[in-house]
Amino acid sequence: MAGLTPSVDKLLALIEHKQDDLVSLTQALVQIPTINPPGDNYADCIELLKSRLSTRGFQIEIIRAEGTPGDTDRYPRLNLIARREGSRPGPCVHFNSHIDVVPPGKGWNDDPFAAVVRDGKIYGRGTCDMKGGLAASIIAVEALLEWMPDFPGAIEISGTADEETGGYGGVAYLAEKGWMAAPRIDHVIIPEPLNKDRICLGHRGVWWSELETFGTVAHGSMPFLGDSAIRHMTAVLNEFETTLYPLLEQKVTSMPVVPDGAKQSTLNINSVHGGLEEGFSGLPAPMVADSCRLVLDRRFLIEEELIEVKSEVLEILESLTKARENFSYELRDLFEVIPSMTDRNAAVVQSVDHAISQIFGRAPEYVVSPGTYDQKHIDRIGKLENCIAYGPGILDLAHQANEYVGIADMVESAKVMALATHELLTGAQAK
Repeated sequence: MAGLTPSVDKLLALIEHKQDDLVSLTQALVQIPTINPPGDNYADCIELLKSRLSTRGFQIEIIRAEGTPGDTDRYPRLNLIARREGSRPGPCVHFNSHIDVVPPGKGWNDDPFAAVVRDGKIYGRGTCDMKGGLAASIIAVEALLEWMPDFPGAIEISGTADEETGGYGGVAYLAEKGWMAAPRIDHVIIPEPLNKDRICLGHRGVWWSELETFGTVAHGSMPFLGDSAIRHMTAVLNEFETTLYPLLEQKVTSMPVVPDGAKQSTLNINSVHGGLEEGFSGLPAPMVADSCRLVLDRRFLIEEELIEVKSEVLEILESLTKARENFSYELRDLFEVIPSMTDRNAAVVQSVDHAISQIFGRAPEYVVSPGTYDQKHIDRIGKLENCIAYGPGILDLAHQANEYVGIADMVESAKVMALATHELLTGAQAK
């Protein structure tokens, strides 16, 4: 950072000076267990953000995504958008973070919602994914406003619901209503944990579906009088192993997907359900299963068409219909997202590139996420292509026990966010 002028040094020093505040804010966010499902404590987290940002001159909108999946009076899908108008016209830069976290699971060394600070890290569920990123974006914007109070355009910060369960009660709803869409906003940075020196341009596509095979119930001692849906499903799985999985391994993308294993198409069997319902502690009844269900999670590449992805499964099922006696099935779509990848020449990409190079003294790595995140809704529904993910944290730690975010990483990421926002608002790099 030897070439930075005193004015920019002052901005970066402001961010360093706010380190303790950054840690405290991250801890306060993590200590609100916004577990999703079912959507606990969203209101408390929204109130924390409202209290902080309203005192710093932001106009606050709290928007409930009524009627979206999971929205009830007990678990309202609440979203906050905070907007600070500049002194003259210009673009709007928006930082979007989801407030929900997955359940903590087992294996923690500390209380997952205590936000323990140890060895330069904050531990807890949501530290990495992505309350550390949310806190870093707030500190970055607050420092920038102190350094440049007379700024053009507008800055927004949002805390949104339900990203972990598809984002339909959060960004998807806001995009449909015009809040998270062009032309209202111009550039979006999502502080997901993709590492502090990486720019994430987008994500692979996804098709979730539920496949059910059917049979005929009978006594388990006389299975020949029935027809096992589980055996029919076994035939499907065998065809997947011998036909579909080898085909997917041959599909490789030019997208810079990380890790390397995700550069090919993938299929995961999320769950299997067949025969008697689970949950009874006694011995099972002797029954031939008349139904078996799979939930399929197919991730696909920008080079593939969704119709092609579905047809690969349908061709196997139709082949089995002809080859197996009494084979019948139903395939139901659950969720589908087209791959998304922002152009490297987009202004938001170039501004974050310049900022990373300035802070770290090296060019960033460009990556694509193996899984989807809320960029899918901003792109597909909001029709806004100038969107990336950039934030502190290590992607591999997301959803893991003993999740953490590095404090130094948050500080450095906040510097990048502040410099990039300055360039996006003014059209000039801070030298």
